[in-house]
Amino acid sequence: MAIQVNPISGALGAEVRGVDLAAVDDEVFTELHDLLVRHLVLFFPEAGGLSPAAHEAFGSRFGALEVHPFLPKLPGHDHIVVLDSDQGARADVWHTDVTYVQSPPIASVLQLTRTPVAGGDTMWSNQHLAYEALSAPMKELLEGTTAAHVFAHPHGSFRSEAEHPVVRVHPVTGRKSLYVNRMFTRRILQLSKGESDAVLSHLFELSESPQRTCRYRWVEGAVAMWDNRATQHYAVNDYAGRRVGQRVTVMGDEPRGAEPRWERFAEPGMAATTVKE
Repeated sequence: MAIQVNPISGALGAEVRGVDLAAVDDEVFTELHDLLVRHLVLFFPEAGGLSPAAHEAFGSRFGALEVHPFLPKLPGHDHIVVLDSDQGARADVWHTDVTYVQSPPIASVLQLTRTPVAGGDTMWSNQHLAYEALSAPMKELLEGTTAAHVFAHPHGSFRSEAEHPVVRVHPVTGRKSLYVNRMFTRRILQLSKGESDAVLSHLFELSESPQRTCRYRWVEGAVAMWDNRATQHYAVNDYAGRRVGQRVTVMGDEPRGAEPRWERFAEPGMAATTVKE
């Protein structure tokens, strides 16, 4: 059966039917890769529940899979993270996955194995469109800046920090996007703290604006795959009951953008440093 593709919003996202994710050959893989770059997030409502081995095999077609440093794993499958709302997995802040490492993931493949009766949707936003909504002077300013992305585990078992361009160039299409997010981005390093706070507040608002988003209503067994290089996502925390997902994450590349044009800003009397928590 031919692959059927139906966009779900004007900004990003498409449902894909007629694909058996457990038996993707080279031709189908090439088509899915192209669709992912074009639509940024793909939904497979007919997936029907991938086995753990098939889930890992499909994800690994796109690259080596991550073993997450601290999230719980499916027993016997170290590449599959279990996201269980009963264990606190409610990612209801807009974010891009794991930007606090030097080579963030390029993609994730999430299967919902248990859904609430109502609610529990996920939203994604198009960061190409967020960048393109900026004025010319703001684009000019941001082209020479980098930002610190930080995560510190609340129990002190893990901490990581990385510096990335504020404007990222997609390695496949060459299209620019904003690469900051509310969950992990702490400071634009070439600006004072006050300037950085003001600019980031504006960028977060652009990144999360409804006109640049899609929203997906899950059915059990459905699969979503997104391009982590040009999207953010948000799990809507509006449900009672339990919501469980299983995710594999494709290891990343190093975000690229324009070379920084300024030194890191140092407050008077202080050395220029990265942000620490």
